[in-house]
Amino acid sequence: MTLPTYPLATATWDDAEYNAIQRVVESGMFTMGAHVQEFEKQFAAYTGSRYCVMVNSGSSANLLMVAALRFRKENSLQAGDEIIVPAVSWSTTYHPLQQYGLKLKFVDVDRDTLNYDIAALSAAVTDKTRAIMVVNLLGNPNDFAAIERIINGRNILVLEDNCESMGACFNGRQAGTFGVMGSYSAFFSHHISTMEGGMVVTDDEELYHIMLSVRAHGWTRNLPRHNQLTGTKSDDPFVESFKFVLPGYNLRPLEMSGAIGIEQIRKLPGMVVERRRNAKKFVELLADYPCLRVQKEIGESSWFGFSIIVEPDAPFTRADLVRIFTEHKIDVRPIVAGNFAKNEVLRWFDYEIHGSLKNAEEIDTSGLFIGNHHYQLDQAFSLLRQALDAAMGVTANT
Repeated sequence: MTLPTYPLATATWDDAEYNAIQRVVESGMFTMGAHVQEFEKQFAAYTGSRYCVMVNSGSSANLLMVAALRFRKENSLQAGDEIIVPAVSWSTTYHPLQQYGLKLKFVDVDRDTLNYDIAALSAAVTDKTRAIMVVNLLGNPNDFAAIERIINGRNILVLEDNCESMGACFNGRQAGTFGVMGSYSAFFSHHISTMEGGMVVTDDEELYHIMLSVRAHGWTRNLPRHNQLTGTKSDDPFVESFKFVLPGYNLRPLEMSGAIGIEQIRKLPGMVVERRRNAKKFVELLADYPCLRVQKEIGESSWFGFSIIVEPDAPFTRADLVRIFTEHKIDVRPIVAGNFAKNEVLRWFDYEIHGSLKNAEEIDTSGLFIGNHHYQLDQAFSLLRQALDAAMGVTANT
């Protein structure tokens, strides 16, 4: 199969990652161990967080966050509690919430930033609201100052799905650290790749201890001797071997993923810099095509990808653009899952829709995104301009 000329995602590895894998192979220790612990330590330091828990995917990271809030001693989330969610995100932003019986309230996104429509979010918050799931879409952090003003003085928890926005910042602070917990993904197409992998960061020690247990079967084995879940563990490792205290899963990462992560985290700051350089050129390029709208940056985006929304007055449709991009070998996808509230899976959900989702619907019907990378994209952008010029000629040639 011929690879696309402008791919959606490319490898971020070199010899360092392959050598890290080989060291794990030679050690004979493949499941979660010292390399995972070291990566957790380094990732927590990178984000400015006290704790990090690595898991096998960003989706599992979201599941772990929700579970931790269910099992905390005070102010826990219970079935039937209302949580606000944005109408545009990935499926596993929502699925763990459904699986723990929460009631989802879908709120529209801003047509420019693709994150929460702040006015709609403010209007959606009521005395029934227990939590807000904040999704930083395509590398773009939300306006956390505005969100803080909305929830100020209210007993409302904030969670962050930051799986697409590793390395993004708002007011000098890393996205993913504004809520009680934040999730990240290290899937192949994301900012760093550990094969499969995800992380949760938090400053809350109790939530950290709960996640250590829930990640691995709900047992006590991975808890520190003195912990906020069980108090003080037995000094006899046999007693603690198969002691289960919470309904858990097996979300553990591979030791290889931890070893790869150690190498990737060293490269992450430089890769984010390159993505931001590419974004500046992309925005300048698209300014020549006013019938196309690009994502408006909040704070400092880490530019996961480049969104393009076809305006109503464009001389072509999104279908035309997808076809032309494909002909030019430019990889293209919908903007995440579009308006998620349209999906058939919602028949399994307890949910409501706040007001109109008109912006989410526009993104769903008129939006797409293409890739960004950790290296300069001058050749790819030349190809992109050719494709856009061809799209602009659709009407003239018909």
